[in-house]
Amino acid sequence: MRLMTSSDKPENASAAPVPTGVAAQDWAQAAAEPHYRAAVVDLLGALAYGELAAFERLAEDAKLAPTLGDKAELAKMASAEFHHFERLRDRLTEIGEEPTAAMDPFVAALDGFHRQTAPSDWLEGLVKAYVGDSIASDFYREVAARLDADTRELVLAVLDDTGHAEFAVEKVRAAIDADPRVGGRLALWARRLMGEALSQSQRVVADRDALSTMLVGGVADGFDLAEVGRMFTRITEAHTKRMAALGLAA
Repeated sequence: MRLMTSSDKPENASAAPVPTGVAAQDWAQAAAEPHYRAAVVDLLGALAYGELAAFERLAEDAKLAPTLGDKAELAKMASAEFHHFERLRDRLTEIGEEPTAAMDPFVAALDGFHRQTAPSDWLEGLVKAYVGDSIASDFYREVAARLDADTRELVLAVLDDTGHAEFAVEKVRAAIDADPRVGGRLALWARRLMGEALSQSQRVVADRDALSTMLVGGVADGFDLAEVGRMFTRITEAHTKRMAALGLAA
């Protein structure tokens, strides 16, 4: 373990790094670079459709809820997701982009993911939203660190947890306590979701030149290939911790 030196004061250790490059600019400055602007439009379009799909999915999951209280909680979360969608839609309009056109390239991939991972019951639906949405949020937070200040603020705001994480953990752990056999089934389901989510995100990025260039370098402060690898390692580690919170083996 590295010893603390005089420069390692607690207040310095917790301080966020000073933004540089694009991260230190506002939207007006950063958008002057056409490739960066295209990447942000793609990012906002993907996020917007993801939030719209999350709203629809939570509304559907509410139908499977075993109690009226559970149904009401999911309905409240669905409402929060739709509000996030509205913020992204309005931002796209504000910067002169047509929201539907920005979202359209991501519809097939996201709809395909949801078709391939349709839950068979209430608990699978909870795990899917918790695991799948968290993986996507981790990915977008990694990207947000390299965005201009205005876009970064919006992206982080719409990634705020709507309360689903705590709700899912409580309900899943209670179900496992009641019947430990449930844990094995849900652990297999979560591993499948992890693989599908990572594969889908990689395919989406590969299909969009501006987004892939932002990630692997070539646009402003984009990640290099080694950093992309480290990014996915961090996402996988976070997934393992969430699985433990659910009481499931990763």
